[in-house]
Amino acid sequence: MSPKSARGTGSGPLAVALSMLFHPRQLSDFWRDKQPLQKLENLLERERDQLPLWVPVALGCGIASWYVLANFAWSLALVSLCGGLGLFAAMTARELRAGKALFWFALLAAIGCALIWFRSWSVAAPVLERPLVTIFNAEIERVEPVLARNMVRLTLRTGENPGLPPRVRVNVPLEQADPDLQDGALIQLRARLMPPAMPALPGAYDFSERAWFLGLGATGQALGEIRILQPADPLFALSRYRQQLSAHVQSQMSGAAGAIGATLATGDRGAIDEADAEAMRRSGLAHLLSISGLHVTAVVGAIYLLVLKSLALSPPLALRFRLPVVAAACAALAAVAYTLMTGAQVPTIRACVAALLVLVALMMGRSAITLRMVAAGALFVLIFWPEALVGPSFQLSFAAVTAIIALHEHPRIKALFMLREESVMRRVGRFIYSLFLTGLVVEIALMPIALYHFHKAGLYGALANIIAIPLTTFVIMPLEALALVLDSVGLGAPVWWACEKALNSLIALAHFVSSRPGAVTMLPTMPVIAFGFVLLGGLWLCLWRERWRYWGLVPALIGALVIATTRAPDLYITGDGRHVAIRNDRGELAMLRSRSGDFIRDMIRENAGVEGDSQALEDWPNADCNADACLVTLRKDGRDWQILATRSSHYISALALSAACRRADIVVSERWLPASCQPRWLKADRNLLAQVGGMTIDLENQKISTALDWTGRHVWTRYRSGEAKGDKRGNRN
Repeated sequence: MSPKSARGTGSGPLAVALSMLFHPRQLSDFWRDKQPLQKLENLLERERDQLPLWVPVALGCGIASWYVLANFAWSLALVSLCGGLGLFAAMTARELRAGKALFWFALLAAIGCALIWFRSWSVAAPVLERPLVTIFNAEIERVEPVLARNMVRLTLRTGENPGLPPRVRVNVPLEQADPDLQDGALIQLRARLMPPAMPALPGAYDFSERAWFLGLGATGQALGEIRILQPADPLFALSRYRQQLSAHVQSQMSGAAGAIGATLATGDRGAIDEADAEAMRRSGLAHLLSISGLHVTAVVGAIYLLVLKSLALSPPLALRFRLPVVAAACAALAAVAYTLMTGAQVPTIRACVAALLVLVALMMGRSAITLRMVAAGALFVLIFWPEALVGPSFQLSFAAVTAIIALHEHPRIKALFMLREESVMRRVGRFIYSLFLTGLVVEIALMPIALYHFHKAGLYGALANIIAIPLTTFVIMPLEALALVLDSVGLGAPVWWACEKALNSLIALAHFVSSRPGAVTMLPTMPVIAFGFVLLGGLWLCLWRERWRYWGLVPALIGALVIATTRAPDLYITGDGRHVAIRNDRGELAMLRSRSGDFIRDMIRENAGVEGDSQALEDWPNADCNADACLVTLRKDGRDWQILATRSSHYISALALSAACRRADIVVSERWLPASCQPRWLKADRNLLAQVGGMTIDLENQKISTALDWTGRHVWTRYRSGEAKGDKRGNRN
């Protein structure tokens, strides 16, 4: 045989053999003969209607992978890997449903990674490098009253001001807030600005990431009076109408009822007292304070039924027009108007889009509440706001809706709760049982998300929502809407009185439930991989219909086991080195600085999964403190650890500091410590913390976790590059 016959597409025996070996059809037949793959093919064939539901999941996997990898080379490798998997599926199993599913999943994951990559690049804006105090002119873009904290928050466009980012956010004390501070007004002010805050601890809230996608280059505090250079156009100052409506609602209902009533009407949460807000969170009712699906659904449903029933009273209109289409159009306009009036936040926009999809389905005579509608809404959000995927709002809302629909689409649940001829008592009992079961499933679905983001979750939310959801949907919101309508003719006072009583009942319910023993469970920061396993298991359970859906319990249980067995760290160090908290075996926390602000104390307690007040470190046993530093002896795993933390800016001689460092295993300081300070294990001073951010330390396992480990080097991170030499001395002998 000549060499030519073995090359290209020649006609020799070897060429024929090679062409048969690599022919796609031959490989497809090979895979098809495998029994497990044949079973998979049969399962996917029966689940073919559910496969489109995985489109946003695949897109979300790509987005989440970009966040986790946090590296240009690794992200590029992920896109290449997805491309290779898609090509492999297309070449070897393109005639199989499994091959097509793998191809589209890989392609969509690559698109998701590219989408968030492009989004992070497209919103890039200059960020302030260091704090400064300056006078500048700006245009008000958004006004947010935060009455509970006695301030107004302004989002400003700085224009061509040199040395300033194009968009900043400034807090203005309430006594300095002029009524003319409205959207579109031009102002001059003096403010102290600083870069967006990085996460203080590993797993803590990262405002710098949110600020990056909002285009905020700095935040700060206004100093002195604000000068109005040009008032806003009153015709387009929507925030003025929103503030006027909020003030009107609060004038009609006093106290907490007025604050929550204003929230339901305008989305303005600034007047809610922190004690009431915490009670709502602990009782599992905080979702009522966020204008999202429940509120938009109530508005849309009320307008739809009102228009439909009113027009149906006229026989000529009922005979000549398709009244459901007219009612759906009016409800759509109401949904858009309500979204704009409440500030058009992303959760409200998401709920509005979902409501519009439902109305379109009603117009077409299709089933409205389906998982495909949820998938379409999620796909819409991920395409336009891919960064929303990692936020708690997106996860909580879509997890709740998906769990509810998946529950009620189950054949047994559907048969249990379907309408039937029965007594009124049995019908009411079935309705209450439906609410309880739905609330219980929603609580189970939301608990891991709440624990991951907020480190706490309510346990009695299912019971509280049995009362709270009908009370809000069928009593409070209709009464408030009716009162606003009657106010136009001066007859709203009796309705406002009834609405205030209903709101006070809701607030009393929240405080009662939140004060019960065991109302809240708290956990320290959980591993990302465990959270991912729980989400994967939940999606597998909800999106399939066949019995293999129960395989989702395996990753969910694995994730839950990892979460339950994760050991809480012993030492918490914030990124500036000023705040140190130490945890003992009983789970109690002691703070280095007893005068730490409420925000810092609450943040550390939440990340530690500790409820209740923290103690002062000097009050602890085995702690020797003076005005400059504290030396703590902590016994872990049969060994005594010496921890030295400075807490003043007073001068300390290098000789005394070096001697103290040599006697300590860990030294923590907000200062730049000299090279002569050499502890036995770790030196966490300003030099190291500037490179890795805040950190937590597990002394028993000698494991250090840093904020940099959690966030990675994304474009919005500002950790100083470079290795800290000599900071970590190695494990103790």
